[in-house]
Amino acid sequence: MKFLLDVCVSSRSLEAFLIRRGHDVISALSIDAKASDQRLMDAALRDDRVLITEDKDFGELVFVRQLPHGPIVRFVELTVDEQVQAMGELLDQQVALVGPLIVTITQGRMRVRFSR
Repeated sequence: MKFLLDVCVSSRSLEAFLIRRGHDVISALSIDAKASDQRLMDAALRDDRVLITEDKDFGELVFVRQLPHGPIVRFVELTVDEQVQAMGELLDQQVALVGPLIVTITQGRMRVRFSR
């Protein structure tokens, strides 16, 4: 699977974890540390990547502005270690991270919401 890590979740731990599991991972830092949310969402969609973020502004782009997007995983108030653990659980559950969906992960809860 291919992932794009937003600047806010571009920890070495999360990136290394995903790479160890055999995934193709790039960080927004390697694209442009100041790239807009829309630019990152467009890049992820174009390159068939799952966008991982903590940023709630993607919800506005998806649900209010109804912009096209691929899968987005959003962490809410999780430490880096909890983000790594949550991604492991998400991948182990084999949730189909395809199409226009947002997976929101909080402490002890995972919600999958299709936007179209």
